Amino acid sequence: MTNLLSISDLSRDGLTEILTLSQRSYIGRPLDGQGVALLFQKPSARTRNSMEMAVVQLGGHPVYIQKEEVGLGTRETAEDVARTLACYHALIAARVMKHDDLDRMAAATDKPMLNMLSDTDHPLQALADLLTVKQLLGTFQGARIAYIGDANNVCRSLAQACSMLGVELRIASPEGYGLTPQEVASLSGVEQTHDPVEAVAGARFVYTDVWVSMGQDEETAARRQALAPFQVNAELMSRAAEAWFLHCLPARRGEEVTDEVLASSRSAVWRQAENRMHSARGAMAWMLGVG
Repeated sequence: MTNLLSISDLSRDGLTEILTLSQRSYIGRPLDGQGVALLFQKPSARTRNSMEMAVVQLGGHPVYIQKEEVGLGTRETAEDVARTLACYHALIAARVMKHDDLDRMAAATDKPMLNMLSDTDHPLQALADLLTVKQLLGTFQGARIAYIGDANNVCRSLAQACSMLGVELRIASPEGYGLTPQEVASLSGVEQTHDPVEAVAGARFVYTDVWVSMGQDEETAARRQALAPFQVNAELMSRAAEAWFLHCLPARRGEEVTDEVLASSRSAVWRQAENRMHSARGAMAWMLGVG
Protein backbone atom coordinates (compact mmCIF):
# COMPACT_ATOMS: atom_id res chain seq x y z
CA MET A 1 0.00 0.00 0.00
CA THR A 2 1.26 3.48 -0.89
CA ASN A 3 -0.47 6.61 0.36
CA LEU A 4 -0.03 10.05 -1.16
CA LEU A 5 -1.19 12.65 1.34
CA SER A 6 1.64 15.15 0.84
CA ILE A 7 4.48 15.70 -1.60
CA SER A 8 6.73 15.17 1.43
CA ASP A 9 5.52 11.52 1.46
CA LEU A 10 7.50 11.00 -1.76
CA SER A 11 11.18 10.47 -2.40
CA ARG A 12 12.79 12.24 -5.32
CA ASP A 13 12.65 8.97 -7.26
CA GLY A 14 8.96 8.55 -6.46
CA LEU A 15 8.15 12.05 -7.62
CA THR A 16 10.11 11.51 -10.84
CA GLU A 17 8.37 8.18 -11.47
CA ILE A 18 4.92 9.78 -11.11
CA LEU A 19 5.82 12.56 -13.54
CA THR A 20 7.16 9.98 -16.01
CA LEU A 21 3.96 7.95 -15.78
CA SER A 22 1.92 11.13 -16.19
CA GLN A 23 3.51 11.76 -19.57
CA ARG A 24 2.40 8.39 -20.92
CA SER A 25 -0.90 8.49 -22.80
CA TYR A 26 -1.64 4.88 -21.86
CA ILE A 27 -0.48 3.27 -18.62
CA GLY A 28 -2.64 0.17 -18.65
CA ARG A 29 -5.73 -0.84 -16.66
CA PRO A 30 -4.55 -1.42 -13.08
CA LEU A 31 -8.06 -0.52 -11.86
CA ASP A 32 -9.86 -2.88 -14.24
CA GLY A 33 -13.23 -3.71 -12.71
CA GLN A 34 -12.49 -1.86 -9.47
CA GLY A 35 -13.91 1.23 -7.81
CA VAL A 36 -12.30 4.43 -6.55
CA ALA A 37 -14.03 6.47 -3.86
CA LEU A 38 -13.91 10.24 -4.47
CA LEU A 39 -14.99 11.96 -1.26
CA PHE A 40 -15.55 15.74 -1.52
CA GLN A 41 -16.01 17.89 1.57
CA LYS A 42 -15.17 20.86 -0.67
CA PRO A 43 -16.48 21.01 -4.28
CA SER A 44 -14.16 21.40 -7.28
CA ALA A 45 -14.81 21.31 -11.02
CA ARG A 46 -11.22 20.49 -11.97
CA THR A 47 -10.62 17.92 -9.26
CA ARG A 48 -13.83 16.02 -9.87
CA ASN A 49 -13.50 15.94 -13.66
CA SER A 50 -9.78 15.19 -13.73
CA MET A 51 -10.04 12.43 -11.13
CA GLU A 52 -13.10 10.78 -12.64
CA MET A 53 -11.53 10.69 -16.09
CA ALA A 54 -8.19 9.49 -14.72
CA VAL A 55 -9.92 6.59 -12.95
CA VAL A 56 -11.78 5.69 -16.15
CA GLN A 57 -8.53 5.80 -18.15
CA LEU A 58 -7.04 3.31 -15.67
CA GLY A 59 -10.00 0.98 -16.20
CA GLY A 60 -11.80 1.76 -12.95
CA HIS A 61 -15.16 3.09 -11.86
CA PRO A 62 -15.18 6.42 -9.97
CA VAL A 63 -17.81 7.00 -7.28
CA TYR A 64 -18.40 10.66 -6.43
CA ILE A 65 -19.40 11.15 -2.78
CA GLN A 66 -20.70 14.49 -1.47
CA LYS A 67 -20.05 15.59 2.11
CA GLU A 68 -23.75 15.24 3.04
CA GLU A 69 -23.68 11.55 2.15
CA VAL A 70 -20.96 10.81 4.69
CA GLY A 71 -20.92 13.40 7.45
CA LEU A 72 -17.20 13.03 8.01
CA GLY A 73 -16.51 13.63 11.70
CA THR A 74 -20.17 14.28 12.54
CA ARG A 75 -22.32 11.31 11.52
CA GLU A 76 -19.32 8.98 11.39
CA THR A 77 -15.72 9.18 12.47
CA ALA A 78 -13.01 9.58 9.83
CA GLU A 79 -11.83 6.07 10.70
CA ASP A 80 -15.25 4.49 10.18
CA VAL A 81 -15.76 6.33 6.89
CA ALA A 82 -12.44 4.93 5.63
CA ARG A 83 -13.27 1.40 6.81
CA THR A 84 -16.63 1.55 5.03
CA LEU A 85 -15.22 2.82 1.75
CA ALA A 86 -12.44 0.22 1.89
CA CYS A 87 -15.12 -2.48 1.67
CA TYR A 88 -15.92 -1.42 -1.88
CA HIS A 89 -12.97 0.38 -3.42
CA ALA A 90 -9.38 -0.28 -4.47
CA LEU A 91 -8.33 3.30 -3.65
CA ILE A 92 -9.80 6.11 -1.53
CA ALA A 93 -9.34 9.77 -2.50
CA ALA A 94 -10.60 12.65 -0.38
CA ARG A 95 -10.80 16.43 -0.58
CA VAL A 96 -11.14 17.62 2.99
CA MET A 97 -11.21 20.66 5.24
CA LYS A 98 -8.67 19.30 7.74
CA HIS A 99 -5.56 17.31 6.88
CA ASP A 100 -5.87 15.42 10.17
CA ASP A 101 -8.93 13.65 8.76
CA LEU A 102 -6.79 12.23 5.96
CA ASP A 103 -4.20 10.96 8.42
CA ARG A 104 -6.89 9.27 10.48
CA MET A 105 -8.53 7.70 7.43
CA ALA A 106 -5.21 6.42 6.13
CA ALA A 107 -4.34 4.87 9.50
CA ALA A 108 -7.67 3.00 9.64
CA THR A 109 -7.38 1.00 6.39
CA ASP A 110 -4.82 -0.78 4.24
CA LYS A 111 -6.28 0.66 1.02
CA PRO A 112 -4.18 3.40 -0.67
CA MET A 113 -5.26 6.91 0.33
CA LEU A 114 -4.90 9.96 -1.96
CA ASN A 115 -5.18 13.60 -0.92
CA MET A 116 -7.24 15.59 -3.44
CA LEU A 117 -6.76 18.72 -1.27
CA SER A 118 -6.51 19.56 2.41
CA ASP A 119 -5.99 22.77 4.35
CA THR A 120 -2.20 22.20 4.37
CA ASP A 121 -1.42 20.32 1.14
CA HIS A 122 -2.43 19.96 -2.51
CA PRO A 123 -0.08 17.32 -3.97
CA LEU A 124 -2.08 16.67 -7.16
CA GLN A 125 -1.83 20.34 -8.11
CA ALA A 126 1.94 20.36 -7.57
CA LEU A 127 2.28 17.32 -9.81
CA ALA A 128 0.29 19.05 -12.56
CA ASP A 129 2.36 22.22 -12.11
CA LEU A 130 5.69 20.43 -12.50
CA LEU A 131 4.36 18.41 -15.44
CA THR A 132 3.43 21.73 -17.10
CA VAL A 133 6.90 23.16 -16.44
CA LYS A 134 8.53 20.07 -17.96
CA GLN A 135 6.32 20.23 -21.06
CA LEU A 136 7.00 23.92 -21.68
CA LEU A 137 10.74 23.95 -21.01
CA GLY A 138 11.65 20.35 -21.73
CA THR A 139 13.77 20.29 -18.57
CA PHE A 140 13.75 21.33 -14.94
CA GLN A 141 17.18 22.91 -15.27
CA GLY A 142 16.90 26.68 -15.02
CA ALA A 143 13.16 26.45 -14.37
CA ARG A 144 12.89 29.32 -11.91
CA ILE A 145 9.35 29.87 -10.57
CA ALA A 146 8.01 32.94 -8.76
CA TYR A 147 4.98 32.35 -6.56
CA ILE A 148 3.13 35.59 -5.76
CA GLY A 149 0.55 36.02 -3.00
CA ASP A 150 -0.76 33.84 -0.18
CA ALA A 151 1.63 30.93 0.52
CA ASN A 152 -1.22 28.46 0.96
CA ASN A 153 -1.58 24.70 0.52
CA VAL A 154 -0.87 25.01 -3.22
CA CYS A 155 2.33 26.94 -2.55
CA ARG A 156 3.47 24.51 0.16
CA SER A 157 3.14 21.44 -2.08
CA LEU A 158 4.80 23.27 -4.97
CA ALA A 159 7.70 24.28 -2.72
CA GLN A 160 8.21 20.70 -1.57
CA ALA A 161 8.18 19.39 -5.16
CA CYS A 162 10.52 22.10 -6.42
CA SER A 163 12.96 21.41 -3.62
CA MET A 164 13.08 17.71 -4.51
CA LEU A 165 13.67 18.36 -8.22
CA GLY A 166 16.15 21.23 -7.89
CA VAL A 167 13.77 23.85 -9.27
CA GLU A 168 14.35 27.32 -7.84
CA LEU A 169 11.24 28.83 -6.22
CA ARG A 170 10.90 32.39 -4.96
CA ILE A 171 7.82 33.18 -2.88
CA ALA A 172 6.60 36.77 -2.46
CA SER A 173 3.97 37.26 0.22
CA PRO A 174 2.93 40.06 2.57
CA GLU A 175 3.87 39.77 6.23
CA GLY A 176 1.92 36.96 7.85
CA TYR A 177 0.99 35.23 4.58
CA GLY A 178 4.20 33.33 3.84
CA LEU A 179 5.52 29.91 4.73
CA THR A 180 7.08 29.65 8.18
CA PRO A 181 10.83 30.28 8.46
CA GLN A 182 11.19 26.65 9.58
CA GLU A 183 9.49 25.38 6.41
CA VAL A 184 11.68 27.53 4.16
CA ALA A 185 14.85 26.48 5.99
CA SER A 186 13.98 22.81 5.39
CA LEU A 187 13.59 23.28 1.61
CA SER A 188 16.61 23.71 -0.64
CA GLY A 189 16.27 26.24 -3.45
CA VAL A 190 13.26 27.95 -1.90
CA GLU A 191 13.49 31.62 -0.94
CA GLN A 192 10.93 34.03 0.50
CA THR A 193 10.53 37.79 0.17
CA HIS A 194 7.92 40.51 0.66
CA ASP A 195 8.76 42.09 -2.72
CA PRO A 196 6.95 40.65 -5.79
CA VAL A 197 9.25 42.52 -8.20
CA GLU A 198 12.28 40.91 -6.59
CA ALA A 199 10.62 37.50 -6.77
CA VAL A 200 9.83 37.61 -10.50
CA ALA A 201 13.26 38.86 -11.62
CA GLY A 202 14.61 36.22 -14.00
CA ALA A 203 11.64 33.89 -13.45
CA ARG A 204 10.49 31.59 -16.25
CA PHE A 205 7.11 31.09 -14.57
CA VAL A 206 4.95 33.42 -12.48
CA TYR A 207 2.34 31.65 -10.36
CA THR A 208 -0.50 32.95 -8.22
CA ASP A 209 -3.69 31.73 -6.55
CA VAL A 210 -6.87 33.28 -5.15
CA TRP A 211 -6.57 35.57 -2.15
CA VAL A 212 -9.62 34.11 -0.39
CA SER A 213 -10.16 30.35 -0.39
CA MET A 214 -13.21 28.39 0.75
CA GLY A 215 -13.61 28.70 4.50
CA GLN A 216 -11.86 32.09 4.69
CA ASP A 217 -14.86 34.30 3.94
CA GLU A 218 -14.62 36.15 7.24
CA GLU A 219 -11.08 37.24 6.33
CA THR A 220 -12.04 38.60 2.89
CA ALA A 221 -11.57 42.33 3.58
CA ALA A 222 -8.28 41.89 5.42
CA ARG A 223 -6.90 39.55 2.79
CA ARG A 224 -7.79 41.82 -0.11
CA GLN A 225 -6.13 44.76 1.59
CA ALA A 226 -2.94 42.86 2.44
CA LEU A 227 -2.61 41.14 -0.93
CA ALA A 228 -3.62 43.99 -3.27
CA PRO A 229 0.04 45.00 -3.92
CA PHE A 230 0.71 41.39 -4.99
CA GLN A 231 -1.61 41.34 -8.01
CA VAL A 232 -0.09 39.71 -11.08
CA ASN A 233 -0.56 42.21 -13.90
CA ALA A 234 1.20 43.12 -17.13
CA GLU A 235 3.63 45.41 -15.31
CA LEU A 236 4.75 42.64 -12.95
CA MET A 237 5.00 40.09 -15.77
CA SER A 238 7.24 42.50 -17.69
CA ARG A 239 9.79 42.25 -14.85
CA ALA A 240 10.22 38.51 -15.49
CA ALA A 241 12.14 36.72 -18.25
CA GLU A 242 9.36 36.22 -20.85
CA ALA A 243 7.64 34.14 -18.21
CA TRP A 244 4.71 31.80 -18.53
CA PHE A 245 1.77 32.52 -16.23
CA LEU A 246 0.42 29.76 -13.99
CA HIS A 247 -2.72 29.58 -11.82
CA CYS A 248 -4.36 26.51 -10.27
CA LEU A 249 -7.85 28.01 -10.93
CA PRO A 250 -10.52 29.13 -10.40
CA ALA A 251 -9.26 32.70 -10.82
CA ARG A 252 -10.88 35.86 -9.51
CA ARG A 253 -10.26 38.10 -12.50
CA GLY A 254 -9.24 41.59 -11.45
CA GLU A 255 -8.06 40.48 -8.00
CA GLU A 256 -4.97 38.25 -7.88
CA VAL A 257 -4.57 38.41 -11.69
CA THR A 258 -5.79 40.71 -14.45
CA ASP A 259 -7.75 39.58 -17.49
CA GLU A 260 -4.88 40.73 -19.68
CA VAL A 261 -2.43 38.29 -18.08
CA LEU A 262 -4.88 35.39 -17.75
CA ALA A 263 -5.87 35.61 -21.43
CA SER A 264 -2.39 36.31 -22.82
CA SER A 265 -0.43 34.01 -25.14
CA ARG A 266 1.94 33.32 -22.23
CA SER A 267 -0.84 31.96 -20.01
CA ALA A 268 -0.52 28.21 -19.45
CA VAL A 269 -3.48 27.82 -17.10
CA TRP A 270 -5.55 25.59 -19.40
CA ARG A 271 -2.56 23.32 -19.99
CA GLN A 272 -2.23 23.12 -16.20
CA ALA A 273 -5.92 22.25 -15.91
CA GLU A 274 -5.60 19.42 -18.45
CA ASN A 275 -2.49 18.18 -16.68
CA ARG A 276 -4.52 17.67 -13.52
CA MET A 277 -6.00 14.63 -15.29
CA HIS A 278 -2.66 13.32 -16.53
CA SER A 279 -0.93 13.78 -13.18
CA ALA A 280 -3.85 12.15 -11.32
CA ARG A 281 -3.60 9.17 -13.66
CA GLY A 282 0.15 8.94 -13.05
CA ALA A 283 -0.21 9.32 -9.28
CA MET A 284 -2.84 6.60 -8.94
CA ALA A 285 -0.95 4.22 -11.20
CA TRP A 286 2.19 4.73 -9.10
CA MET A 287 0.23 4.18 -5.88
CA LEU A 288 -1.06 0.91 -7.32
CA GLY A 289 2.45 -0.31 -8.11
CA VAL A 290 2.66 0.43 -11.83
CA GLY A 291 6.28 1.13 -12.81
